[in-house]
Amino acid sequence: MTLRIDKLGVVIAALLAYGAFVAPFANFRANRIVPGEARSVLEALPGGLGPALLAFVAVAIVLIVLKTPTVLRLVLGLAAILALAVLIGLSAGHLTPPENSYARVAPASGFWLTGFAFALLAADALTRLKLSPYARIALLAAVVLAAAVLLMSGAWDGLSLMKEYASRADTFWLEAGRHVVLALGSLAAATLVGLPLGILCHRVEALRAGVLNVLNIIQTIPSIALFGLLIAPLGWIALHVPGAAAIGIRGIGAAPAFVALFLYSLLPVVANTVVGLAGVPRDADDAARGIGMTDRQRLFGVELPLAFPVILTGIRIVLVQNIGLATIAALIGGGGFGVFVFQGIGQTAMDLVLLGAAPTVALAFAFAVLLDAATEISSNRSCRAA
Repeated sequence: MTLRIDKLGVVIAALLAYGAFVAPFANFRANRIVPGEARSVLEALPGGLGPALLAFVAVAIVLIVLKTPTVLRLVLGLAAILALAVLIGLSAGHLTPPENSYARVAPASGFWLTGFAFALLAADALTRLKLSPYARIALLAAVVLAAAVLLMSGAWDGLSLMKEYASRADTFWLEAGRHVVLALGSLAAATLVGLPLGILCHRVEALRAGVLNVLNIIQTIPSIALFGLLIAPLGWIALHVPGAAAIGIRGIGAAPAFVALFLYSLLPVVANTVVGLAGVPRDADDAARGIGMTDRQRLFGVELPLAFPVILTGIRIVLVQNIGLATIAALIGGGGFGVFVFQGIGQTAMDLVLLGAAPTVALAFAFAVLLDAATEISSNRSCRAA
């Protein structure tokens, strides 16, 4: 019998071999700013957990290289990620001296590389399985629940990331709220403006090129440059327009960040609205005309429902984009997770950087999965309706 080799599996196996057997698993530091001391898997984990993890990875490498069943690969990837999450918490308790509140233990390159390899394995398995949108949402909920259990159980409390959080818990949630408001608020405003503008551009061809070209130009302006360009006009409005400063409009802070994110959001919303409406089958439109529907009735009863999956794709692009761009808002006093990122860079404290970066990535990933599923659900419904 000929053994079948999985090409992607070979790449994943190489990452696992280096991450688990060569690269350090954890970094130990006497305090938060001194250079770290690398610890291997065998040094970082208590008792026989180090050898057990290496044995598990060795078996996983064999299973990954061979063309094993897709479900087995998915279970292996998810179980390995959960095991790594638990073990890195145990390493903090093992490496930190008793009664020492200054020592810091953080995941090292081997942990991240091994976790990335198993995540790649799970993602590949999910793609091959072609799960339904509801199954993907359920899997996302299970992952969020597992992470919440680990956080609330205290398993990660010894990690330097959680120590940074513990000293900034109130500020963290305040900035989290600002980050979400910036991302979702600018998206809501862009949808309210961009959807009618996209409908107008679809109906009036002479307007389409000009509007899309202007929005394309705005999209090419670097984010920090656009934030800076908005400081002067918004500062003038705050000084000369009665009541503007009272509602939060000023040259620095959340206002220029919100306006910049709103402007960046317009192009995907408008362009996808135009594309979605242009893709409505002519037969459906002709049938609606044939039964006597008015232009307004056709728009809301036929065209927009059929174009909704494409419009929702644009909204997904905007939301993921805005969650990332909102991080830059901290540079002009807009708040958000970027506050921790830039504080960490200034203090050379990478755990503080991670405190801002990790929830940003997690939010973007979660919303991407949810909106991808919603797009597929709406697309299936549109196909049945058509």
